[in-house]
Amino acid sequence: MTAYCLALAATPDDLAAAQRLRYSVFVEEMGSDGPLVDHAARREIDRFDPFFDHLILRDTSRPRDEQVIGAYRLARGDQVARAGAFYSESEFDLEPLRATGRRLLELGRSCLHPEYRGGVALHHLWSGLSEYIARHGIEILFGVASFRGTDPAPIAPTLSVLHHRHLAPPELRPRARPDGAVPMDALAFAKIDRVSAMRALPPLIKAYLRLGAWVGQDAYIDRVFNTTDVCMVCDIRAITEEQRARFDGLRA
Repeated sequence: MTAYCLALAATPDDLAAAQRLRYSVFVEEMGSDGPLVDHAARREIDRFDPFFDHLILRDTSRPRDEQVIGAYRLARGDQVARAGAFYSESEFDLEPLRATGRRLLELGRSCLHPEYRGGVALHHLWSGLSEYIARHGIEILFGVASFRGTDPAPIAPTLSVLHHRHLAPPELRPRARPDGAVPMDALAFAKIDRVSAMRALPPLIKAYLRLGAWVGQDAYIDRVFNTTDVCMVCDIRAITEEQRARFDGLRA
């Protein structure tokens, strides 16, 4: 019987367990890589891990070394000075968000074990996230969300729907950096099969959109991580009561 337990990583072993899950999802499943990935230990590591918080979801009914089945890296604006930047800044210009002077939280490295996708596990992670947001008075959420692969052509209809229907307002609109930017408006809105395009959305992006999130300007091709990335942005005070009811603890 599934027995969920949610907490922030408190020890190096907790972080290592999250990194092993990330290796399984990002490296083995998605074909990603990176300069700090430890293939021998099967850990997906990057330079930002030591500076930020890691939300970990366990299923304690599993063997001890297999219990971590979900993870999120949470990077608060007041923590970022030690790291020198947010992770997203390697792909997107975040100056519009920084210029607001509001409390920022970058969501990153979100992953779930394949056996737990499409169920309640993501809800548990988001419940923990909502408590974290309330505790730290977070006002704006943002982060990279990914489509698998680096060819934007197959997902052009989906990217175009995101651009035409969910583009962030100018004052909260990060822009993809020129070295990897891909326009998201390849197709006119009238020419898109919107039902099919929305079905192609990754579940995480769908969840963000249900929360009222927007996308930044253009996508970014991450060839090291083998993904096409969009920058998601959510203004906590713009969330409707209906949206808020889905995620306990989210407050303006």
